[in-house]
Amino acid sequence: MRAVVQDRYGSAEVLTVRRLPCPSITDKDLLVRVQAASINYADLVFVTGEPYLARLAFGLSGPRAKVRGRDVTGEVVAVGAAVSDFRPGDRVYAEIDSGSFAEYAAVPADRAWRTPANVTPVQAATVPLAGVTAWQGLRDHGRLQPGQRVLVNGASGGVGTFAVQLAKALGAEVTGVCRDRNVDLVRSLGADDVIDYTREDFTRSGRQWDLIFDVAGRHRLTDCRRALTPRGTLVLCGGTGSRWFGPVGRLLRSKVWAPFVSQRVTGFLSAPGQQPLRELTELIEAGRMVLPVERTFPLDRAAEAVRFFVEEHPRSKIVVEVTPDGS
Repeated sequence: MRAVVQDRYGSAEVLTVRRLPCPSITDKDLLVRVQAASINYADLVFVTGEPYLARLAFGLSGPRAKVRGRDVTGEVVAVGAAVSDFRPGDRVYAEIDSGSFAEYAAVPADRAWRTPANVTPVQAATVPLAGVTAWQGLRDHGRLQPGQRVLVNGASGGVGTFAVQLAKALGAEVTGVCRDRNVDLVRSLGADDVIDYTREDFTRSGRQWDLIFDVAGRHRLTDCRRALTPRGTLVLCGGTGSRWFGPVGRLLRSKVWAPFVSQRVTGFLSAPGQQPLRELTELIEAGRMVLPVERTFPLDRAAEAVRFFVEEHPRSKIVVEVTPDGS
């Protein structure tokens, strides 16, 4: 099979397309013929090896897992002996640890779910990591309730576009924060109000929200708290941070602060899960969510796709489309 392989850390140029054996699967896995895989910030961590703290898990001098890609959608071609929920021919999507930028991928069955019947593989590929992150941030950590005022900081990115729509679907009044060129996109996703951060700083606007879901991570915690109601909740997810610790330092500071303030301040790193995918699938099939894609690239141009993701700061998602034998 063709696969996008990485031997060392660096920029997008470290990614090369090679032919490798198809992955083997365990009794609890699915072998999936990949149709599409989207790009996320998590992929850049693997490519660059930054923050450096991540190398303790991924490999000090280069990534131990050589094939890139986390989001995956495709057709099941084989199932492990212990798998009973899926069969060959099923269309599924999932987030895996690595290996989706390839013609075949091994997918743990307990992370996968059937793709919505009303979307294309390219659209389905946008959902697993970003959609589940938004779901966990709003539902599990934000404890969002109908009628609350919610602000999504970073509303035009992958996670943000899902968060705006999920918050609306859960009955919230939603404000999105993005730059000027993305205002129309965020409004089209259902945001009741949109703040252009190049013109206005939401932390100094005098307005307050019940829940702030901070994906962008550009503001100090003290500034974000000023924009919360006295018993509001600040959920931290993402942001760049330092080259050594990335967003982890900010997440740790939130843990230190939490016991000493009246507001809830919490941070999290998302975890793959089947149940959020099931619930997202229901919303998508009911027509309550759209899946915007800015651009697609073929597998052989995956390095170009990663470069575009880094340099162009795209609206919505970038997807690598996989077709047999490069056709």
